[in-house]
Amino acid sequence: MFQAPSVLKRAPLPPATRESEPRREQTGTAPATRPAAEKGASAAAAPAPPAKQRDPYFDNVKYLAIVLVAVAHAWEPVMDGSRTARALYMVVYTFHMPAFILISGYFSRSFDMTPAKVKRLVTGVAVPYVLFETAYSLFKRYGNDSPGEPISLVDPLFLTWFLIALFVWRVTTPIWRTLRHPLPVALAVAVLASVSPDIGDDLDLQRVFQFLPFFVLGLLMKPEHFQLIRRREVRLLSLPLFAGALAFAYWIAPRMELGWFFRSNSAQEMDAPWWSGAVMTLALFGCALMLTIGFLAWVPRRNMWFTVLGAGTICGYLLHGFLIKGAGYAGLFDAYAWLSGPLGLVLVSVVAAVAVTLLCSPPVARALKFATEPDMKWAFRRDSARR
Repeated sequence: MFQAPSVLKRAPLPPATRESEPRREQTGTAPATRPAAEKGASAAAAPAPPAKQRDPYFDNVKYLAIVLVAVAHAWEPVMDGSRTARALYMVVYTFHMPAFILISGYFSRSFDMTPAKVKRLVTGVAVPYVLFETAYSLFKRYGNDSPGEPISLVDPLFLTWFLIALFVWRVTTPIWRTLRHPLPVALAVAVLASVSPDIGDDLDLQRVFQFLPFFVLGLLMKPEHFQLIRRREVRLLSLPLFAGALAFAYWIAPRMELGWFFRSNSAQEMDAPWWSGAVMTLALFGCALMLTIGFLAWVPRRNMWFTVLGAGTICGYLLHGFLIKGAGYAGLFDAYAWLSGPLGLVLVSVVAAVAVTLLCSPPVARALKFATEPDMKWAFRRDSARR
């Protein structure tokens, strides 16, 4: 994402003499209209602007959030029968994707429809979606012995929904940046989606709409907001917050439908009254916001051993699904019933965390760059990168 500064040699300047330097009052020429040769020499002599440094805090946020995503996905096949695991799953699912989406919105604040940014959106989001949606469909077809599994670019499979959602959110960023009150509008869109069963499954629009408020909130965030979140008082308040959330989740775990956390269906599709969609959308937004703040407050600000992995979270996100789905297709979770016990849950969590950590590593990011950040110069006009 960031480009290292190039080192330029200082070109020799022409000798400064009284005769060679035009006098402004005699010629009426401003310094900006100096001879071309002198301008070229001055430009070559000027030092290159320093490259923008990555903030370790946000790389830490992305890495820790993607670890939670992978661990929660790994819990799904083995948590049945464990009330504690279900409660932990509910708490993690309340905020892990909202936190990731909020950060995505924060880094989309400057997006506009200029050719250079549209090119990056296509190569960094749209093309990976096409490639990985196809790959997951083929993996299910042959790995799960499902010869009839279609390859459909309008019905995201497993975790590829996030890419198409990010594409839609980022394309609409100029709209949200223009509105006077974008967050209430985004919440209204999410509420309407939660009570609209006719939206269907195309492009997973239910998730696109219901998660939209977190992206819009990220667009509204400023650096000073993160400074407030990282205050010591917020960290201390987050401790009873998480304790209370875990206690409440443990109490309600046997009674609550997990589909509310996925945001992939309307209330009617989950056999609930229509009005519960509006109530749950607003309630979960409030809970997710508080837990996200608590999570962000505890993320380290300094460089850690895992900070460098934050730049490769897209690889960890897109690849860990093959491991989890592959284990399921191979019947691993059914063959080892003890994985549903306390020791098995700990083992599954550790394996998922280690696996996604390795998948976020720089060697994997470099090897997968052809799919996550394809160059594709052949597909765009030459001047698109400069506009």
